[in-house]
Amino acid sequence: MRDVIIIGGGHNGLVCAFYLARAGLKVTVLEQRQVVGGAAVTEEFHPGFRNSVASYTVSLLNPKVIADMQLARHGLRIVERPLSNFLPLEDGKYLKIGAGNTFAEVAKFSQRDAERLDAYSQQLEVAADVLRELLLETPPNRVQGGWLAALPELLKATRLGNRMRKLGITAERDLLDLFTKSAGDYLDGWFESDPIKAAFGFDSIVGNYASPYTPGSAYVLLHHVFGEVNGKKNTWGHAIGGMGAITQAMAKAAGELGVEIRTGCPVAEVLLDNGRACGVVTSTGERLDARVVVSNLNPRLLYTKLVDPLALPDDFLRRMENWRCGSGTFRMNVALSELPDFSCLPGKVQAEHHASGIILAPSLQYMERAYHDARAHGWSKQPIVEMLIPSTLDSSLAPPGQHVASLFCQHVAPQLPDGQSWDDHRETVADLMIDTVNRYAPNFKASVLGRQIMSPLDLERTFGLVGGDIFHGALGLDQLFSARPMLGHADYRGPIRGLYTCGSGAHPGGGVTGAPGHNAAREVLRDLR
Repeated sequence: MRDVIIIGGGHNGLVCAFYLARAGLKVTVLEQRQVVGGAAVTEEFHPGFRNSVASYTVSLLNPKVIADMQLARHGLRIVERPLSNFLPLEDGKYLKIGAGNTFAEVAKFSQRDAERLDAYSQQLEVAADVLRELLLETPPNRVQGGWLAALPELLKATRLGNRMRKLGITAERDLLDLFTKSAGDYLDGWFESDPIKAAFGFDSIVGNYASPYTPGSAYVLLHHVFGEVNGKKNTWGHAIGGMGAITQAMAKAAGELGVEIRTGCPVAEVLLDNGRACGVVTSTGERLDARVVVSNLNPRLLYTKLVDPLALPDDFLRRMENWRCGSGTFRMNVALSELPDFSCLPGKVQAEHHASGIILAPSLQYMERAYHDARAHGWSKQPIVEMLIPSTLDSSLAPPGQHVASLFCQHVAPQLPDGQSWDDHRETVADLMIDTVNRYAPNFKASVLGRQIMSPLDLERTFGLVGGDIFHGALGLDQLFSARPMLGHADYRGPIRGLYTCGSGAHPGGGVTGAPGHNAAREVLRDLR
């Protein structure tokens, strides 16, 4: 008999499987798609052109996970971007971030802003270090029972409080700002020029269906800066071979320890015996038994689709049905005959800005209008687009002399108003995204050889990302840390004994981190021992 069944072969499921198998357990991973990796996969989307289909860039993958799984030995190689970000503007100006030139670039717009960069970065880095320390910890959890049951959680909370006190009152105030303020208000307090606020503020609306002036969006900004690449903090990179190279290396590491990985195997139901999870039934009717079941799915999917509702407390089920999902994300992969020729920085010969994160959103006000447009009409009339051209760093993705581009587009409504379907509007919105890039690089539209479109509905159907939510649940204060996915269940355990969560819907949230899988495995092992 198996010890563990893991539902979902995304990166967190594979990480969890690895740690459980390393402890000597017999583990089976069940993945609904024909390829392992969840949303971190590389596929051919146009003849001769391959790309990371959904998740598209590397930074948050935890160094401990990389080291423990020996991902480099299993073929993973990550290269850094030569430039972090490039913000082209329609007035012929532009801003570059990174490569040691940020001060001079920002000074083109504001000398005052340039002089504040170091202090801003230092404040953000202190906060990011706090997050890094918490990533691989199980949050303090609200538990039922007397003081003996609560004591371990009280000790966790005490250690956390002591850690906060060591920061000092100034840093504590800064943390409070980042956890409660809007990104717009936070950045307005630091800078005066629109381009630098836009370049930094973009992180606050990535995967976040909100205005940069929505309270709490400063945390989403912070969530995107605690990563590192090859030991360098706050750096972004590319996995050679695309994001699928990460999950393929993880699958090899898990397989080496005897993990059974079954693809093309959707789960239809979690089986219960006397109120305890004891296995699953697949979509073909096959029954698979196990001592425990671990889910890598969005928690709403797990508890509203795979579990008997009568087995769940009423309040828990109601809250799961209202678990906030929806990223406002529209994802495209594009095959190109040539590199974009930007009006503000002409040239089709590869340069450092082509290999950066290219942000097409000139100001926080532009981002705010895009959000309100999407709320009113279903998609923004002037959308926000981040473009990466990974073939500038990885020639394996496209034929010689040609390129692939990832378009990560915000804001679109997760569900269209008035009962409309994304199936009827996906091509229209895809045209709008191409036209948006073309405004900044007038050769772009004519260079498109083929495209793959992923509306929020497509992302949900293909990868189980409810409402296209890349985080498996919004990163709001009501859905973070000890409240992720719900107060009383922040320890990767749900109300059903033997049923655990290991995906991005658990602490510390979304992104290709591996941290939820790592942490969930520790809690499963604690119970089984």
